[in-house]
Amino acid sequence: MRVSPALAADLVATAHELADVARVVTLSHFRTRSLEAETKEAHRFDPVTAADRLSEQRMRDVLQRRRPLDGILGEEYGSSSGLSGLTWVLDPIDGTRGYLSGTPTWGVLISVRDAEGVLYGIIDQPYIGERFEGGLGLSRMRGPMGEADLAVRPARPLGQSILFTTFPEVGTAAEGAAFRRVAAGVKLVRYGTDCYAYALIAAGQIDLVIEAGLQAYDVQAPIAVIEAAGGIVTDWQGRPALDGGQILAAANRQVHAEALALLNQ
Repeated sequence: MRVSPALAADLVATAHELADVARVVTLSHFRTRSLEAETKEAHRFDPVTAADRLSEQRMRDVLQRRRPLDGILGEEYGSSSGLSGLTWVLDPIDGTRGYLSGTPTWGVLISVRDAEGVLYGIIDQPYIGERFEGGLGLSRMRGPMGEADLAVRPARPLGQSILFTTFPEVGTAAEGAAFRRVAAGVKLVRYGTDCYAYALIAAGQIDLVIEAGLQAYDVQAPIAVIEAAGGIVTDWQGRPALDGGQILAAANRQVHAEALALLNQ
């Protein structure tokens, strides 16, 4: 859809208000001894906390006030249809395991999309105070060191690249084997930073993130931020990845192509 300057300004302002209210909620529970978690699944620990639920509810309250005709897809409370052609995609705490553990690498993911794709997204890390945004003509971050434009790393061979993923297992046994083929060819592999790794691609710090088993709310904000910074995000076959699944995020097409070839070897 065509986005007018007035609509773009309102979407950006709304997204920042969502991030602001989520910061308040998530920080009020973070690193408190009273923080507890339930598990969403019986066969493995898939945690959810009161902060996850309250963070999303507060964001939904903002959208009800500011943009009541838009749809919403959220991790905790599912989807609600809208009439405007726009949908907000919310992950109130991406990286709840890290949140529970007290590590400052979880984040709040906020994006807005139309029928064709993601228009704009935010990756917010409340404890560090860093906010990364991309789309609608913007590509920038703000944090303790001030404000800076986002830009991915220049092209370099796979052997000089830095690769991140959240879980060493990377999905199924076959997906894990494919990941290890890429990992064997890079300079450095790091684990466990959830959405913050995607922000690091946009900030020009790392080259690749490879993951599997993701949901739409895990990836749409990172897609907006990374693409606005000059990077690329696809599935493991090089196709659009708006619905999640297998994700290959790269700083540039050269390293993306090298990683893609190894994933499909």
